[in-house]
Amino acid sequence: MNRTDDRLVPALLLCAQAVVWPGVPLVRGAVPPASALLTATLVAGVVVAALVLRRTRPVAALIVVAAACALGAGPLPAGAMAVLGTAGAALAVFTVAIGRDAFTAVLCVTALALWQLGQGISLHGLSERDGLDMALTAVLYAASCGAGLFTRRARRARQAAGRLLERAETERHRLPAAERRRMERELHDISAHHLTAVVVTVGAALGLRDRRPELAAEALEFAAGTGHEVVRALGAVRAPAPSRAESSPPEEQLRDLVAGFRRLGQRVDCEIDPLPDGAVAEAAYGIVREALTNVARYAPGAHTTLLCRYGETRTEIAVTSTAPPAGAVAHGAGLGGGRGQGLLRSRAREAGGTVHSGPTADGGWEVRAVLPGRTATAVEPSAPRSYRVAQVAAAGLILQPLLPALIIRPDEISSGTEVSAGVFFALLAAGQAMTLLWLRRAPRTAYAMLLGLALLWPVAMAVGNYRGPVFLPSALSLLATCVALVMVPARSAAYRSTTVLLVVLVHTAAAATAVLARGTTTPTWTVIVGITAGVALTATAAQLAGVRRTRHRQAGDRAHDERLAAWTEEAVRDAWIERHRIAAGLEGTVFARTADMVAEAEAGRLDATAARAREALAAMRALLDTVPQSGTGPELRPQPTLQALDLLAHHLRATGRDIDIRLTDRVPRHLPTAVDLAAYHAAETLLAAGGEEPSLLELDLETDTLTLTATGIPRAANTAVREGLTARAAALGGTLTSGPGGTVHLRLPLTTARDDEEGQR
Repeated sequence: MNRTDDRLVPALLLCAQAVVWPGVPLVRGAVPPASALLTATLVAGVVVAALVLRRTRPVAALIVVAAACALGAGPLPAGAMAVLGTAGAALAVFTVAIGRDAFTAVLCVTALALWQLGQGISLHGLSERDGLDMALTAVLYAASCGAGLFTRRARRARQAAGRLLERAETERHRLPAAERRRMERELHDISAHHLTAVVVTVGAALGLRDRRPELAAEALEFAAGTGHEVVRALGAVRAPAPSRAESSPPEEQLRDLVAGFRRLGQRVDCEIDPLPDGAVAEAAYGIVREALTNVARYAPGAHTTLLCRYGETRTEIAVTSTAPPAGAVAHGAGLGGGRGQGLLRSRAREAGGTVHSGPTADGGWEVRAVLPGRTATAVEPSAPRSYRVAQVAAAGLILQPLLPALIIRPDEISSGTEVSAGVFFALLAAGQAMTLLWLRRAPRTAYAMLLGLALLWPVAMAVGNYRGPVFLPSALSLLATCVALVMVPARSAAYRSTTVLLVVLVHTAAAATAVLARGTTTPTWTVIVGITAGVALTATAAQLAGVRRTRHRQAGDRAHDERLAAWTEEAVRDAWIERHRIAAGLEGTVFARTADMVAEAEAGRLDATAARAREALAAMRALLDTVPQSGTGPELRPQPTLQALDLLAHHLRATGRDIDIRLTDRVPRHLPTAVDLAAYHAAETLLAAGGEEPSLLELDLETDTLTLTATGIPRAANTAVREGLTARAAALGGTLTSGPGGTVHLRLPLTTARDDEEGQR
């Protein structure tokens, strides 16, 4: 809100206070003395100034308002600070509840209530009227605090939903480009590491076959094995596993990488610290692999040192190689595509670090990267330091023993020994307020406690010898129950009717008992009918307001979920199109060349193996040249299948969801098209229905039936979700069952889809 809004409410309170006093006395012809007007002006100015600044210093504003009104209440007539002392303090309490944590807000309200209670007892005693006034004031403060906490929670929920939509929208535009970069990087790694290793090894064997003929057999065996690895790696590029598969620690992966280069004849020494899983480890592995590949390509036989230091604030990686030995032949020189340095910088940048490379003083080469360490991001404290200061200041409200002594005009203290009805009313109001705090956790128990407390109000009126307005205590009791009906209405229509009926019976009985105990000339049946009608209308209105509020919130949640699901679908579809486009190039070029290389190696033809390896490397380089060309023609719009589950998982995790997708080895790579599409869309629907809870989706194949098991998705029981899943399953002759804890089982038979496809063919 802007500053005009901050001034508006205090200005309105000041006008209302001026109408109450001195406006009403002036209308009646009683002119207040000049000293009283001056005191009221000074106090009102301090209170209004504090309320204008309430958003920047809410607790300080509350303290100033309470202290100023307490000091001004003595020399001023009754009512001179009525509006500013109650509504002004309530506004300050509301602001504290919005701007500070719940503990600080409750502490401030408790301290303010105790402070005013102690001040009232020390100045006026505790008569019936004073006790009721304090009970009403406590209810006002509690309502202000509750409204502030509710507003704060609703505002945070809206902000969280807005941030989630922003992240989803950002990811919607980023995911296709990220998929292109991923495939480009992994294809480059395959060409730079596997295929380059084959070219270097076979080239060395060709150069030494006259002197060392045994190297030819080793080179052919290496080429065949590496060719099979290339095929497997390209398959993983086309369809990465969506699950968070368990793998060896990052430092072990780096040592295995070094061992592989040592088998190629490279001299590599390494010192590697343990690394945690995550972006830093992935970037470190990619940087080290690219650096060692470049050494093998351009400086074969050079001595290389790898250092990986994982510290508190940074992770340092250094790959330093000496000049190649004299006479060394660089068989891989000229095989690079010029993308290595750019991909190195991309890896480091995505992990939050930097990378630099260049020649060394002795003619070698060095690649040095700096990535985040253990404490790359500061841990946010549980509560800001200002909150702790605010809590101490709130507690200080209770410890002000000198303020009552500064009051100029204390009233005569009551010497009665009986406990007034106001004390009972204050205790009952506190009990209702505490019950409302547990309303969401245990609604039925909370309703039962509220109705039980409602029956105690007429007892408090009788024991405390209450002589005030007879309907006021009953109205206070009904107010708490109506708040419960608005905040947490019953879910089913039958339960709502039962709840309203119980509320009407209990509150009618309590109010009728209070009226009849006081005595009245109105016939008893008239009293009961009138009270029943009033309570029924009030409870029904509260219940309808709660139902409308719940439906409005649910409609907002549905719109939010639909928007999020639409963006997820669009992001995955666009990324899947990019993958399909690049994978089509793999099928027609790189796979064929790699298969030819494997065939030549297994046939024992070294020269042909070297030629096919160079052709595969050239085909990979040509494919990499086409990767940045995004977009597809209108004729190519493939629908995502189960092979796009990793894209779906990546997108949802990027928006803050904790999900995992697991496919067993029994699930084949190629499924009937109808089952493949239906299974993916069912998985998309289930995961989109999940909330903040961790979700798990498992896919398995048993007796020609694909089974999807989703756990941790409570909203899967919603009607719209179940209808959509049931329709997809029924179209293929499948079934849908649900279990406890948000568990859903979807079974899709493969035989029906196969028969349909064969019939169409």
